[in-house]
Amino acid sequence: MSQTHPFKPIFDKNSKILILGSFPSVVSRKLGFYYANPQNRFWRVLAGILNASVPTSTDEKINFLIASRIAIYDAAISCEIKGSSDAKMTAIEPANLEPIFSGARIAQVYANGGKAYEICKKYLEDEILKATKNVVIKLPSTSPANAKFSIDKLASEWSAIAEVLK
Repeated sequence: MSQTHPFKPIFDKNSKILILGSFPSVVSRKLGFYYANPQNRFWRVLAGILNASVPTSTDEKINFLIASRIAIYDAAISCEIKGSSDAKMTAIEPANLEPIFSGARIAQVYANGGKAYEICKKYLEDEILKATKNVVIKLPSTSPANAKFSIDKLASEWSAIAEVLK
């Protein structure tokens, strides 16, 4: 079933890094915000590497991102998808990142998982390189489907973000 991305990107003029997921999960689409599935480790990992409290409400999450100079969005603006599985994504239409790049000072783009990275490499690489002068960096997915990565291993891999934000 064809789905259109339901959320706006989160960023402001001070955003320094951009984290791109693949496409919102069924739970996130239902609850109306990024990484809303409580089993997804995104918010816990980010808070952990930035020594912050884990944000819970949508407003807290937005404020946390803005205060941390982190922009988030997804690499696909629409796709055919069954359930939440990235492996089931087809007919992918890439997101337009220009509003983020023109409205913020993004220095580095990170892909949250393999599918987001694949979409970036296939459709968005030139735009990302032109805007940041850096290639997109693949991070292990915070999805509960990526069970082989413990929260500690995710935090270790994702800690590169904290270095860029210093």
